Amino acid sequence: MRRTSVVIGRARRRDEAAKRAEIAGAASAEAAVSGAAEVNVYLPGVDLTAAAFFDVDNTMMVGSSLFHFARGLAARDFFSTSDLFRFAGRQLRFRLWGKENMNDVADAREEALSFIAGRTVEEIVTMGEEIYDDLMVDKIYPGTRKLAQQHLDAGQRVWLVTATPVELAQLIARRLGLTGALGTVAENEDGVYTGKLVGELLHGAAKAAAIRAIAAREGLDLRRCTAYSDSVNDVPMLSVVGTAVAVNPDSELRDVARERGWQIRDFRSSAKTAVKVGVPSVLGVGIIGGAVAAGFAVRRKRR
Repeated sequence: MRRTSVVIGRARRRDEAAKRAEIAGAASAEAAVSGAAEVNVYLPGVDLTAAAFFDVDNTMMVGSSLFHFARGLAARDFFSTSDLFRFAGRQLRFRLWGKENMNDVADAREEALSFIAGRTVEEIVTMGEEIYDDLMVDKIYPGTRKLAQQHLDAGQRVWLVTATPVELAQLIARRLGLTGALGTVAENEDGVYTGKLVGELLHGAAKAAAIRAIAAREGLDLRRCTAYSDSVNDVPMLSVVGTAVAVNPDSELRDVARERGWQIRDFRSSAKTAVKVGVPSVLGVGIIGGAVAAGFAVRRKRR
């Protein structure tokens, strides 16, 4: 009887997670369309049924976009260094031991979301512009950027897909001259964040849901679309399109790519560079990193 209850409980949690992923994907697609660059459908060569989807962290950009953003906020006294490392510590434990502590996840998510309440979208976007210029512009992989440009030159739309807050993701997309971005959506009322998420973090299955949602909105044929990522966590996203490319892949994704016959591209110039890429990734991404992304970690340092 007890085992049956456990099985039912797990099934319910999976169903709930799937529902949150679909909600997050739909919200991200809606935000992406509203913030996307306008496409002139009357221009010759425009391909309206194909698009490319790029993960950001370690795919388009060296390291974690959230980590760079957090560094910029810390330098501006928006929150303390101890705040950053408290979140990072939980994620590091997960990465080292391979087992997530759901209490840690819940606590970090709740704490991070509390920081965003009362902040304005305009404030975050303005700060993000400055931080991109200071810390991110030189972190873009030229090789990945070239791949994105090839899709643009072919008349296709190019979207970033990331657990990073959608406002920051859209900022990066604009600076790179891309169509737009799918990212984690935090609820706001009249331009002020409420401290709640719409659905869930755009991570794993939620990324695939977002791509399906925007394909439905934009009339894309997913069989003609391409997706790029470095992480095995993005197998759902890579599997939803016709062409999958592993860029700077982790060992698990490299194995999956070889097994499935996916393309592999590596723009890391050396083992030393690869190590540098991994450090901010551990500190800034994944479930806890995504929770920080959801909250933007913008609490001002107590004086």
